[in-house]
This record gives sequence, structure tokens and C-alpha cells, in this order.
Amino acid sequence: MLQYPDIDPVAFSLGSFKVHWYGIMYLCAFVSAWLIAMHRAKQPNAFINKSQVENLITYGAFGVILGGRFGYVVFYNFDYWLTDPLWLFRVWEGGMSFHGGLIGVIVAMFLYAKRIDRSFVGLMDFVAPIVPLGLGFGRLGNFIGQELWGRVTDVPWAIVFPKAMDPEGVARHPSQLYQACLEGLLLFIIIFWFSSKPRPRGAVSGLFLIAYSSFRFTTEFVREPDKGVELIGWMTRGQLLCIPMFVGGIVLLAFAYAAPRKAAGAQ
Repeated sequence: MLQYPDIDPVAFSLGSFKVHWYGIMYLCAFVSAWLIAMHRAKQPNAFINKSQVENLITYGAFGVILGGRFGYVVFYNFDYWLTDPLWLFRVWEGGMSFHGGLIGVIVAMFLYAKRIDRSFVGLMDFVAPIVPLGLGFGRLGNFIGQELWGRVTDVPWAIVFPKAMDPEGVARHPSQLYQACLEGLLLFIIIFWFSSKPRPRGAVSGLFLIAYSSFRFTTEFVREPDKGVELIGWMTRGQLLCIPMFVGGIVLLAFAYAAPRKAAGAQ
């Protein structure tokens, strides 16, 4: 087993102002999204142009932060929230949910599509490839912050996380790194490659939902459950939330290829 590297959660300080690694990971996520969006906007028949990318990222950032926080509170800590409603707004205490963030981004993109008078599904197809790397950076932030660690294991690469406050010598899966590789890097490669050619409208979004939910469902087997086991003796809250994503992705992909062909770049 391995010992968790001694990583200071504070990357650097400017006087009394401290810059945390987790914040840097969020910055890297938004910068990577902007760079990929700009690259896609330069392509022939791009769904949106370069001048629209900045507002797209702004809408998306608000969707991620507001939706992610609200999802964490509602999906994972609803009972506690009822006893302390203002906890929802104390974001500095931590707690974000991908599934909540996804809902937030969907709402934000719906509003932005209305603003620029474009197809909502087409816009989601444009957005899907810019998301995975941000997810990967987020998981690296989880690893640095020693949160969302994995289940106890004896694999050679298992890590002892001091913040887990386990008995001495107990090691866990570095599930944050598994998720960074699967939900971040591999998902990016798949979706970016798939979206590099014209696809029926909705196909890219559908594949994103299928691939992400499959990767997340798998890694939940080695990740310490946020709320414990909840269904048929082994299914976690995270896995439960992935089921409607997977089903929605299948339906979207089926409709995309059943409907008359329309290039992803067309309005």
C-alpha cells in the first residue's frame, strides 16, 4: 500500500489571501472548457460562433456551481438541510454533486439556447465534448483534498488517506484517480472523437449520458458510498442517479438515429 502524498490543500498565499488547489482545479476546468469550445467554434458549420463562446461558458459556470451545490444538498443531505436551510448557501463548507451540476447546466443551456435562438439539443451536442476534462480536473481536486475516497482494499496501489481517520494501516482505492481517468480523460477522448464528424442531432449528448453513467456506475463499486447502500443490498445513491442518465442517453441516441438525418452543425 502507499501513503497519501503530503499535499498542502493551499497552493500558495498572497498575504492573508490563500489560493486552494481545489479552486485551481475549477479554474483549469473552465479554462479547458473555453479552449475546447473555441476550437469547436472555429470549425466549418460550427453550431455557435467564437463571439458566443464567452457567454456560453458563463452560463455553464453558473449552472455547474448552483446546480452542483443544490444537487449535493437535495440528493445527499436533504434531511440535514431541513434542519439548517441556510447551509445551502454556505458553499465554503464544501459539497458539490455532478448530477446536480448536470441539471444546472441543462437549465443554463436551455436558457442560453433561447437567448441566441438556437436548438437546445444542438447546443447540448456542442457542449458535451467540453465537459469531460473539467470533470477530470474536479476529481483531481477531490484527490488533493482527500475527499470522496475509495473503499477499503488490499491492492498494491491502495492509499492510506489520513483524513479518512481509519485505523492505522487501513488503505483504500484511490477512486478519485480512477474517476479522473475514466470520467475525465477517457470520456473526453470518446466524445471528442465521436463529435469530430457530423452526427444526427442528439447523438453526441446521448453518447455522453451513456458513457458517463456507465463509467460512474462502475467506479461506484470501489468508491466509499456517500449515503451507504440503498437498493437490493449493493446499489449506491450515485448508481441510482446514473440509471435515469443511462436510460435517457439510450432514448436520445435512438431518437437521433431514427429521425431524419440532420447534421449536428445545422440550426
